[in-house]
Amino acid sequence: MEHRTLGRTGRDVSVVGLGTWQLGADWGDVSEADALGVLAAATEGGVTFFDTADVYGDGRSEQIIGRFLDERGLRDDITVATKMGRRVDQVPENYTLENFRAWTDRSRANLGVDTLDLVQLHCPPSSVYADDAVFDALDVLVDEGAIAHYGVSVETVAEALTAIARPNVATVQIIVNAFRLKPLDEVLPAAQEAGVGIIARVPLASGLLSGRYDETTSFAANDHRTYNRSGEAFDVGETFSGVDYATGVQAAREFSALVAEQAPEGVSPAQAAIAWLWQQPGVSSVIPGARSIAQARSNAAAGSVSPLGEAFEAGVRRIYDAHLREAIHPRW
Repeated sequence: MEHRTLGRTGRDVSVVGLGTWQLGADWGDVSEADALGVLAAATEGGVTFFDTADVYGDGRSEQIIGRFLDERGLRDDITVATKMGRRVDQVPENYTLENFRAWTDRSRANLGVDTLDLVQLHCPPSSVYADDAVFDALDVLVDEGAIAHYGVSVETVAEALTAIARPNVATVQIIVNAFRLKPLDEVLPAAQEAGVGIIARVPLASGLLSGRYDETTSFAANDHRTYNRSGEAFDVGETFSGVDYATGVQAAREFSALVAEQAPEGVSPAQAAIAWLWQQPGVSSVIPGARSIAQARSNAAAGSVSPLGEAFEAGVRRIYDAHLREAIHPRW
């Protein structure tokens, strides 16, 4: 699998990483054995980058990752990014050095490390990105050795551009996929120019781009694809990329047809969606989640898909313009 430099961290990571929200059992039940199996399948497929957060399963995801890396002797081979900030009310006043120390101490204990590879602010209130004191506090954590580097996870293009202008922000994590194209045009060029890494999350639009869902598909009650359809729990853009579900199903059918017509033989819609994304200039790593060993293996294999080409790119933009641009582009 191809590797790229993860922005200002200077670390080389696989172009396909692993998102571990699911391993916290926040998408329905995932046993510890299944979670460890997913991590093993990903690393065996060439994945060298894990993304987690302190709130995924209230720390369960971090703990499982830490245990896995110790048991497999992979501490030096895998870069782990975690996130902080969602354990409290989402008001700017909570983004303080005192809280940062407490949250990073908790994550260091969960992961079993002295220094965290990369810590990202976890989609904080928009005003946080313009607060010098917040980033001064993050610099203190670097100086103290609690974290090696820091970045941000954002909801909007505007937030990403504000963060990219910060001199010590190493990475920006943002939702970008075939159903969310605005970051390609505005964020990726700015990040490339600044040397900031881009971590692409929600690459399958919460599974829509796999082509496996239809109008009758149901999800578990504790799956965000059930309880956050209208943004009841957090930004609606995190669920199906903010796409109306019925519209997304129709667009996904057209995407699957595009894959059948233009992608190499044997490449699934999910693999094509991941491959198309990491092949975009400026993307450091794409972080699809996986709930099964088979999914983890399939996602990792997307890291070696040959270039999909101009006709595929044109098809993606045609589908977006026809079904999604009007509702999605102005919001995020």
